Amino acid sequence: MNSIMQRLVTFSGTFIAVFFFTVSSAQEVSQELMEKLSASIVLASQGQLQIDSVKVTPLPDIYEVELSTGEILYSHSSGDYLFAGDMYRTETTGLINLSSDTRQMRNLEKVAAIPEDEMIIYTPDEIRASITVFTDVDCTYCRALHREIEDLLEMGIQVRYMAYPRGGMEAGSYDKMISVWCSDDRHKSLSQAKNGQNLPARDCETPILDHYDLGNQLGITGTPALVFPDGRVIPGYVEAPRLAALLGLE
Repeated sequence: MNSIMQRLVTFSGTFIAVFFFTVSSAQEVSQELMEKLSASIVLASQGQLQIDSVKVTPLPDIYEVELSTGEILYSHSSGDYLFAGDMYRTETTGLINLSSDTRQMRNLEKVAAIPEDEMIIYTPDEIRASITVFTDVDCTYCRALHREIEDLLEMGIQVRYMAYPRGGMEAGSYDKMISVWCSDDRHKSLSQAKNGQNLPARDCETPILDHYDLGNQLGITGTPALVFPDGRVIPGYVEAPRLAALLGLE
């Protein structure tokens, strides 16, 4: 079952709150529709799901409803019917995912809100493209990607690492990643940790759990996970030449 619907059918009880709707179209969204959506979503989730925006779609009488989690529902103009899933437009060249535009824009906004000094960044002399990588130091494919860091830099690809210990605080890599982020030389410590070397135990205030929470918001469940400049999230290891091609670099 879709994760949104799981939450909606799991929550019960009542909750009273005020919500603000952003309507990004000249077409008006009726007050009646807003009220029905509030009753259906807000009350059913005990206030844990909020509506960030309501937008028209290419389909008559169908509205896109974006939740505070970044997830998307679709509503009939009557408010009597809600459904989850992506909307596609058929083209002679294939299918165009219309839902991905909103999702990718929100991904970029969330990643952009993270200060770069909380990341571990490898920057080439000339930046031709930049990717944000959610990584775990014990992840085999994260290590494979990191071994290609020099190749990526030569191609002009900036790599911005964020922490994603699989399992959060319960992950075996969690303490290791604290030691990396608390190091005086994060680049060196990250490489050492990914090479399987033991690091001196360090402790300080880190953004690791914030990064982990953000990764979950983006729908990340494994590592490495690459966030592209257009907001796409690409799961798994991608070899340097193919990665360059996906980024449009010749």
